[in-house]
Amino acid sequence: FFLSGLCYSSWASRIPTIKTALNINEAELGSLLFIMPISSLVGLPISGWLVSRFDSRWPLFIAFLFHVTALFMIGNATSIPFLMGSMIFFAFFMRIYNIAMNTQSITLQKDYEKKINGSFHGLWSLGGIAGVGFTTLMIALDVSIHLHLLIVALLTLTLSLIFFKDLIRQDKAPTGNTLKMGKPDPQLLVLGFIVMFTAICEGGMFDWSGVYFKEVIGVELFTFGYLIFMICMTMSRFISDFVVHKIGMKPMYKISSVSIAVGMSIAIIFPTFWPALIGFSIVGLGTAAVFPMTFILAGTSKKYSAGIALSVVVTYAQVGILMGPVIIGYLAHAVNLRLSFLFMAMAGLAILPVSRYYFRRFGNSEL
Repeated sequence: FFLSGLCYSSWASRIPTIKTALNINEAELGSLLFIMPISSLVGLPISGWLVSRFDSRWPLFIAFLFHVTALFMIGNATSIPFLMGSMIFFAFFMRIYNIAMNTQSITLQKDYEKKINGSFHGLWSLGGIAGVGFTTLMIALDVSIHLHLLIVALLTLTLSLIFFKDLIRQDKAPTGNTLKMGKPDPQLLVLGFIVMFTAICEGGMFDWSGVYFKEVIGVELFTFGYLIFMICMTMSRFISDFVVHKIGMKPMYKISSVSIAVGMSIAIIFPTFWPALIGFSIVGLGTAAVFPMTFILAGTSKKYSAGIALSVVVTYAQVGILMGPVIIGYLAHAVNLRLSFLFMAMAGLAILPVSRYYFRRFGNSEL
């Protein structure tokens, strides 16, 4: 989880660098970002099939090696076609190892009475902080993106080789490994909409917060907004297990939804450094717990194994990631970047009624 967050934030926090280097406008950047979720969607059924046929540690390890290689390729992209190809591989293999990685965490969660899944996602966010912090240092030292992403690739490759031996073995589920086509499973459908709205917000923050701080707030060291978002999301994820245990999932979804909407609104209404920083902080606190909670609920599916259920729910998340950054890009080009962030505020607020419907129909609020 940590290495995944490190790699992704290293890419995301360098998007403004790539935008400037290749002279890409907002609409073109939105179209480029559209490639990654499409590629990720292609990887979803493959990832579900892999974790149902093999121990999840093998898809996790092999896909991560290719993912790191693609990150290095992004750092060396000198043309849009080369960048597109690198992004396709980056997203495709990221989706495969993400499903395998979350399958491992859900399997381990079942062996614990207390909540631990939020901490895994906290480690992802901590890796994200490390990545954006290291990016900030590289930008301050005027280190090229080529050398920067090479260092990250070599570091994560080395650590993944060291820790592979400690992954869970023999976790292939005996049943529920065949995805049934036709009418969607109602429980996974509703959970899918929850993560879709959250993914719109997270994807938008990952891909556009740096551009927002550079072009709307006017900060030269543009990683500030992304960094504070990641810090607050990480802090919240490490304490979310405790909070969910105390108050339950239903109130936590409500708090998360309102926090995203309020935080985004502050950044939009007051487009100056400190209010935007505070707003992005609140958004980070709001988004933190939604994915860990929803993945746990998906793991309770009586129809599918954890790996297949996760792949179904994450499909909806990919739709959100596909919609969010792209729509923001087109809205920013048509109107302006500041007002385009209203789309994320509305998506965050939509989590509230959908989560209330889930608990009204399926229960599980005390899990």
